[in-house]
Amino acid sequence: MSWADRAVDRSPLVQRSRSRSMQQMKVIVDAARRLITSRGSSFTTQDLVKEAGVAMQTFYRHFPGKDQLLLAVIEDVISEQTTHYRERAAHEPDPLARLRLHIQAALSSIDRDREAAGAGSGDGAGAGEGGGSDGGGGGGGNGVRLGVGGGARFITAEHWRLHQLYPDEIEHATRPFASLVAGELEAARDAGLIAPIDTAEAAEFVNLLVRAVFHHYAFASHKNESAAEVGDRVWAFCLRGLGASADAAAGSAGAGSVAGAAAGGTATG
Repeated sequence: MSWADRAVDRSPLVQRSRSRSMQQMKVIVDAARRLITSRGSSFTTQDLVKEAGVAMQTFYRHFPGKDQLLLAVIEDVISEQTTHYRERAAHEPDPLARLRLHIQAALSSIDRDREAAGAGSGDGAGAGEGGGSDGGGGGGGNGVRLGVGGGARFITAEHWRLHQLYPDEIEHATRPFASLVAGELEAARDAGLIAPIDTAEAAEFVNLLVRAVFHHYAFASHKNESAAEVGDRVWAFCLRGLGASADAAAGSAGAGSVAGAAAGGTATG
């Protein structure tokens, strides 16, 4: 950064303008999350500016179009949920126990999504509420939280549509969960709990597995299998793939449940 850029950044006028822009973008994204919760992603930009209480030109000042807004929503949800997972598992000293909580939490909205779909919530973005800060992927339950109680279907459908158009942006939006997994795997490897693996590569595979399962159950009808059961099966598979020792696997089994310490959902994108 040049001296001129640094000087501009220190300018009170620039700082106020930046703060105002950030506030306006947050208002717009929160409005989009409320609309998605109530009707899915079929809202128009006119619906959005009315919900946000801003002018159309304000929307276009910050977002080139609706797709960029939806990308921002997905990034917002996943970032919030990942932070939530980290905070809710912080009490666990065992990195594998924390990882188990993260994975189970990412899949925990399955049951609520089914309930929302059964209640006739359209595309599945019905008005549920989440556990913790937002709703997984990360929203949660304060009126702008998305991703629990039906948001899985929005995340799933929009993820793959937007991935075809904006692969780099989607990769950036979904990176927080993979990074969280990588951190836990690195700690587990250093502690000798798993095989000496490439943690970045393993984290990417775990992320893709959790995402695939999440996307499948967002639309699949498996009423006899709960989110906790799905999470347990995924976790058992991950343990074997990571080369966890028997003692390490047993230690991670005491990490609690989805509904308890780390309820959330949709942080995988």
